[in-house]
Amino acid sequence: MNPSDKTTPPRPLQVAALQMISTPVVAENLEQAGELLARAKAQGVELALLPEYFCILGMRDVDKAGVAESDGAGTIQDFLAGQARRLGLWIIGGTLPIRTDDPARVTNSSLVFDPAGQRVARYDKIHLFRFEQGAERYDESRTLQAGSRTVTFDAPCGPVGLSICYDVRFPELYRALGDCALMVVPSAFTATTGAAHWEVLLRARAIENQCYVLAAAQGGLHRNGRTTYGDSMLVDPWGRVVDRLATGPGVVSGIVDPDVIAHVRGGLPALTHRRL
Repeated sequence: MNPSDKTTPPRPLQVAALQMISTPVVAENLEQAGELLARAKAQGVELALLPEYFCILGMRDVDKAGVAESDGAGTIQDFLAGQARRLGLWIIGGTLPIRTDDPARVTNSSLVFDPAGQRVARYDKIHLFRFEQGAERYDESRTLQAGSRTVTFDAPCGPVGLSICYDVRFPELYRALGDCALMVVPSAFTATTGAAHWEVLLRARAIENQCYVLAAAQGGLHRNGRTTYGDSMLVDPWGRVVDRLATGPGVVSGIVDPDVIAHVRGGLPALTHRRL
């Protein structure tokens, strides 16, 4: 029976967030990702989430356009499909750049592969980050084309909702994802905004939607001089942090348990009390 078949009752699923410190070199990053995926598999993980820009964190924002792939074909996509098939894992490929009709802009896309290596979902980041504080300045709209639709897919634990980094500041997106067992947030949060807001936003999204939230982050000092916040974590439907990793490459894991979701929603049926 297909594990994603909606007629199959949801079951507990061991999931992992893989934290990385990606470089400007795609081959180096794929090697690092492959090692972490193998480590996760050895720990019994069935679904693994890579961070935003797991495949490249360039010296300049425009560098991602130089390694962008056509939808459905390319070295990075082949890597994800091959790893999923070889390891028998559900893999959510953090994000990678996909070409658009505008040569100056790519989409920041999260691709999902099932354990047979088949792609089952694509989500393009909707909310584009812009931030200025002192010498820190970011504006993703210069190099990215925003997505326009929400995306979920069915995993053995139940529906999984896709989001990316800055999306976490927009609770209406997560409401639009509907009834999910798990929501994922691959990210490359800045050290400044991460220290102020990262944990509280992730826990809020889990509490509001009474589901698990899995966040895989970039976490450390990159070759381009940028420091990302890290603190990859799994949060349960009550807002408790199940597991986390502050900085450096590694694996954060835990169980997405449908019975825990049912218990939380049964005792506090907030989702049924909505009026707006």
